[in-house]
Amino acid sequence: MTSTEPALALADVRDGAARLAGVAHRTPVLRSRTLDALAGAEVFLKCENFQRVGAFKFRGAYNAASRLAPERLARGIAAYSSGNHAQAVALAARELGTTAVIVMPEDAPAAKRAATAAYGAEIVTYDRYTGDRVAVAEALAAERGLSLVPPYEHPHVIAGQGTAALELLEETGELGALVVPVGGGGLAAGSATAAKGLHPGTRVIGVEPEAGDDTRRSLAAGRRITVPVPRTIADGQAVSTPGELTFSLNRRLLDGVVLVSDDEIRAAMRFAFERLKIVLEPSGATGLAVLLTGRAGPLPPRVGVILSGGNIDTARFARLCGEAP
Repeated sequence: MTSTEPALALADVRDGAARLAGVAHRTPVLRSRTLDALAGAEVFLKCENFQRVGAFKFRGAYNAASRLAPERLARGIAAYSSGNHAQAVALAARELGTTAVIVMPEDAPAAKRAATAAYGAEIVTYDRYTGDRVAVAEALAAERGLSLVPPYEHPHVIAGQGTAALELLEETGELGALVVPVGGGGLAAGSATAAKGLHPGTRVIGVEPEAGDDTRRSLAAGRRITVPVPRTIADGQAVSTPGELTFSLNRRLLDGVVLVSDDEIRAAMRFAFERLKIVLEPSGATGLAVLLTGRAGPLPPRVGVILSGGNIDTARFARLCGEAP
């Protein structure tokens, strides 16, 4: 592959969509006149909080795991994740008739850990501030002969994540801008591949929490930058460095990355609950926070936002949304 050839194309996302048909949910697109008025644009919200496992991650996990050779699949799969990818791989393994071992941080949200176990996965924990989750998972996979399904650094995972944007655009038609949360970069890379492949003029805007702006810094530097492990309520975006593959795609396809604070994320979660009548986890609300704060600047007439997930337990939701703005 030369530097001028894309590592991923619209055809890959469409192929993922065909594989996910009848397995993943085709999630709803929500509209709100109140939000339109606040944003100054027609806003189309792709509600991945209604996806299986409560987040977009099932798309990529199943797209990748289902392509394993039968003999490899039979030995089982492994993954590392703070929660949503963990649940996604656990469910994908169950759907495909195999087993899963998931490496999760000790401080992963209790609801995400419980759901991962409920899908039948074995959980191995590590300290996210001192341990290396990739090293732990790779060693475990090698020891047990498991196939590792990474949370974002894999073309089939990225293509699967991009099917959320593909569905959105199939329903709405061309959008002037698409706002997408950025953690490891898989959702952003897949979404941008779909959006730019369908409508090259679409502006794709990534959003990160202020405490975890590794992709924004990396784009500015022209190389991957590592930041301290982010301490943010957006645990799904608490990534210290973008993936190599995802960064190679995002540096070409993203039109910029904007930041939102934890307080702004809380405000977006409250807005979603009170005005839209949906529950979002912090990472799932960062794209909405961008519109509510105006951080993306003047918007085109029609804008899409990926609401990436809604996995949060009632106690944490009440604690975060009960804090003063």
